[in-house]
Amino acid sequence: MRSDFKGYLEALIPRGLLTLPKIGMKSQVSNEGLCPMGIGWEGGRITDLHEIDLYVKPAPTKLLLPRLIEPHTHLDKAFTWSRFPNFDGTYQAAFISNMKELKVRNALEVRERVERSLAIALKNGLRAIRTHIDSIGPNQDQIWDVLKKIKLKWSPFIELQLVALAPLEYWNTDGGEDFARDLIDVKGLIGGVLVPPFKERSAKHLLKRMLQLANKYGCGVDLHIDESQVHPAVGLKQLLKVLKLVELEIPITCSHSSSMGLLPPKALRSLAKNIAKHDLNVVALPLTNAWLLGRNPRETPFKRPFAPVFQLQEAGVVVAIGGDNVQDAWFPGGNLDPISLMAFSLPLTQLAPWQRLGLAPFTTSAAKVLGLEWDGTFKIGSPADFVLLDANSWVEALKHPPARRIMIKGKWLDSGTIPYYLS
Repeated sequence: MRSDFKGYLEALIPRGLLTLPKIGMKSQVSNEGLCPMGIGWEGGRITDLHEIDLYVKPAPTKLLLPRLIEPHTHLDKAFTWSRFPNFDGTYQAAFISNMKELKVRNALEVRERVERSLAIALKNGLRAIRTHIDSIGPNQDQIWDVLKKIKLKWSPFIELQLVALAPLEYWNTDGGEDFARDLIDVKGLIGGVLVPPFKERSAKHLLKRMLQLANKYGCGVDLHIDESQVHPAVGLKQLLKVLKLVELEIPITCSHSSSMGLLPPKALRSLAKNIAKHDLNVVALPLTNAWLLGRNPRETPFKRPFAPVFQLQEAGVVVAIGGDNVQDAWFPGGNLDPISLMAFSLPLTQLAPWQRLGLAPFTTSAAKVLGLEWDGTFKIGSPADFVLLDANSWVEALKHPPARRIMIKGKWLDSGTIPYYLS
């Protein structure tokens, strides 16, 4: 894509995403923390960034964000609900449907799901996606060959990170070691699931082996851990025990960490500090967790387990929020729309985007979890990669998914910007 385009616009930008120290010192910042800014770009980079004087000019009517990030999803099984539903809405029923799909999937189906997902994500304003790929069962070699090609083809538009999701036992086999070695070529991550009940001694051995393997080949780790409503944080506690035995050189992400939220306050704070001490990242997934967990027949749950975002942030843990599933057996909703995710997370997590720590899980913290080069803040020299929302406040943006324009490398996304196979 050409990056020699230049332009200028005026918009409202969240104060928490502006790194210029003098910005927002005037009284012109809105009560939602939005700053009226003029922003210019050339060569795919921001070249001008200045505050607008509202005594001279009217306030901008659009809200400008960086292109956003999906830190945890499952594109390989997106849109499979119609064939492999889960009408019970339970974790166990989702697992059974998932296994049925895994046995019959092929590379063509996975390619269609992933490319359809990426086309939607691009138009919704995502610039990076970490997707977990079920990596056991038939046709896995062909499926991963297809995924590698998709990753390369879409790289000018979306950074696609691939996590090989497999049972922990798999990483203790020769086949698992071969797979880990192959992940180097695509900068892939090792994934697994640690959900109770499990035997602690066996889990300790398998976790240690997996982390040693990740260290050996320089692969990051992203674990589904404690996606449960019982035995609060038992998986995290086991992981922390193993980390005392293994000196790590790779990043670890703990996805879900749901049952941690059921711990008593004192124990929760202590565990959060220990997680921060070991530099573990957390991805909270409130939509799928709120749907699957805490269920009892014919009872509305009053306590729903999901990661305690505020307490983790307070302890210094980097926390991102992801949409997780896209219309599959695990969650019938999901649309790869980061603005919708913010809106749905608002009542579930009580995170407000007009607060710095409420916006960070969708922007700067998500970028850090994925290890992206750009943290998503606006400053001179930052990428001209924007989402321009047809909204003049956060309330306008969150009440329904607003119309938007997407800029990539200084060029507005339209039918002439991208190859025909991406439109």
